[in-house]
Amino acid sequence: MTPTRRTAVKSSAPVPSAGADGGRRTEILQSAASLIASSGLRTSLEEIADAAGILAGSLYHHFESKEAILIELIRRYHADLDRIAEIAQQRLDEPHPRPASEGIVELGSAIAQCAVQHRAALQISFYEAPSANPELVELAQRPPVAIQQAMLQTLRAGRWSGYIRPDIDLPTLADRMCQSLLHVGLDVIRHKAAADQVAAILCRILLQGLASRPHSDAELDRSRAFAAANEVIQTWTDEREANPDDKAAHVRRVARTEFGRRGYEVTTIRDIASAAGLGTGTVHRVIGSKEALLASIMRSFEQKVGAGWVGILQSDATPIEKLDALSWVDINALDRFHDEFRIQLAWMRQSPPDANPARSFTTRLRQLKALLSAGIRSGEIRIDSPSTEMLSRCVIDVLWMPESIVRAAGKRAALIHARDTVLRGVTTRSA
Repeated sequence: MTPTRRTAVKSSAPVPSAGADGGRRTEILQSAASLIASSGLRTSLEEIADAAGILAGSLYHHFESKEAILIELIRRYHADLDRIAEIAQQRLDEPHPRPASEGIVELGSAIAQCAVQHRAALQISFYEAPSANPELVELAQRPPVAIQQAMLQTLRAGRWSGYIRPDIDLPTLADRMCQSLLHVGLDVIRHKAAADQVAAILCRILLQGLASRPHSDAELDRSRAFAAANEVIQTWTDEREANPDDKAAHVRRVARTEFGRRGYEVTTIRDIASAAGLGTGTVHRVIGSKEALLASIMRSFEQKVGAGWVGILQSDATPIEKLDALSWVDINALDRFHDEFRIQLAWMRQSPPDANPARSFTTRLRQLKALLSAGIRSGEIRIDSPSTEMLSRCVIDVLWMPESIVRAAGKRAALIHARDTVLRGVTTRSA
């Protein structure tokens, strides 16, 4: 049924096919979605069948493979996003439009709720599908064009009304907002909060900014926090610059590329050995297991970014200047070590850290809560949030600029965009 003009923008639940067979198919999909959302793509067909209350052999009457289940989950996810986009576009055609902020937050809330409902599909799409199935790979990599276009049109309506500044790049902002709102489906960000609450805070940060007054680029460039960030960035080394005779460094360099290109789960030691021009036994002697190799790569990436956080937080600078410098470190890490970042995403997809987040995440979350609390007390940060915990989780997400924006715009432009959203806000200050 076509929604009326006054229909709220909401994510709709998948509609099961008619008949008992369609109902059982839907039960299998729901069981698979729940297991993958909590345990990652390590979930087996046997586990899915057990959760659905059927024998593993019976599952094949409905789906020929695990990949067929994943394909259907992503299709339903995209279908819901498309429905949300359609309703949002209809709302823009109403004869008496609402305030721009209300329309943006409503659309953002619907995107976030859809992401939570389809957490399994979101995790599959968060990184290239670990599969040789071209249909699954294409679906997993397909950008949510309809929802991005709906957000772009909603933001344009905000500009026409005078709510959003004329100098803001709206396509980039629409992309940024959609990606951040979809991240609400990753429970490590949402935690136990309601999706619409988190969406409202994310929209508030990206639209209005955290800073109580606008800071110029020149002012932020001169801060001691920014200088501390650059000092740490200059110390970063890349194993591509390592001694070519160092076999361990050579293997790690090759493995990083293979993990980033293929995905961690499907890359084997044999694949790494072949790419490195070494025997499988030699690779095992040099680096041990594949799990040990992954841990080494992730630890190296974390140490680089962590050093930046420590240097910035210890600098003699204001909370806003420190937030700006933290964005700069993250942007540089994405630009220089994109393979390591993609490997981090692969790990999150395979084993979502929702229940037991990495120690580095909990440490940074604690540091960020202290920084935000200090800024709120001093009046430098203005934000209406139900809790510092929820605010901190949202800020830790938006500090990371989407990789696609960094690659398309470049580091400096990405930094300016971060300042325009997270710090200054994109709205006119009187709005």
